[in-house]
Amino acid sequence: QVQLVESGGGLVQAGGSLTLSCAASGLPFSAYAVGWYRQAPGKERDVVATRNWSGSVTYYSDSAKGRFTISRDNVKNMVYLQMNNLKAEDTAIYYCNAHRSTPPNDYWGQGTQVTVSS
Repeated sequence: QVQLVESGGGLVQAGGSLTLSCAASGLPFSAYAVGWYRQAPGKERDVVATRNWSGSVTYYSDSAKGRFTISRDNVKNMVYLQMNNLKAEDTAIYYCNAHRSTPPNDYWGQGTQVTVSS
């Protein structure tokens, strides 16, 4: 059974930092691209950052560039999102994702709430 379990969310003041963690199990983790997505109230789920299977290719949304860093540990089967200089507009539920194209598989965690007070 595949599981992605996020942790590390919480309440933080604007300008502060948080590190989200995602523990993966039940899948060949190193074969999957990983990513963080977020969904704010009343909005669609949007990509924040992704990293390919080897960690050599990363993508950041415009809002994440320069403030967030995605990393992965293929030994520990972990994904991290370091978030610095947080803003009120970063408030959302953050979801961990594992994706593979061949064969196609897509897995999601249950989400962790991040609230940034201004």
